[in-house]
Amino acid sequence: MAHAGKFWDRIAKRYARSPVADEAAYRHKLQVTQDYLEPEMELLEIGCGTGSTAITHAPFVHHTRAVDISEKMLAFARDKATAANVRNVRFEQAAIDELELPDAGYDVVLALSILHLVEDRDAVIARLHQALRPGGFFISSTACLGDKMGFFKFIAPLGHALGLLPVLRVFTSQDLQDSLTRAGFEINYRWQTAPGKALFIVAGKAGPGRAGS
Repeated sequence: MAHAGKFWDRIAKRYARSPVADEAAYRHKLQVTQDYLEPEMELLEIGCGTGSTAITHAPFVHHTRAVDISEKMLAFARDKATAANVRNVRFEQAAIDELELPDAGYDVVLALSILHLVEDRDAVIARLHQALRPGGFFISSTACLGDKMGFFKFIAPLGHALGLLPVLRVFTSQDLQDSLTRAGFEINYRWQTAPGKALFIVAGKAGPGRAGS
């Protein structure tokens, strides 16, 4: 995981300056997510990057724990939070597979543009299911490269070995949905701007229903 942290540290400045690739899609995902948020909620975001999403959702929840592997990404996030006077977001540096998570500690977990970058997708999803309270929601947006770019599974390992790419797993949207259902989630909402684009999913953990379900 140290290698991954160095990769993202190296590109953090460029990443922070890059515009959102599809602003309309991003705004739609923010709005759908906020339909599931309530003022007393505890939110966990893994792979929070430079913090824009965590800061945007901050007014809608009680507290957010925002985690990323890159300390340089988090430096940008903390600066953004200070500039916006956001005080209910705690940014934390940690690798996902080393993160200490309380059982049933969160109402909502966000995993945006991260599940294709982890070594073991099933293990991460299972841990996040355990970290959610009954009735909680797991919200993800994931590049499912296997839908349109299956050949990339041969390119990605070479790019990673050369330091040009992070760990990059190639799987289909059906593979991802199967991982979620195996972990015990029920898929509440599924959306893509077009086939082959990032798959946005809201998945619920069994328990008392909440607003937005």
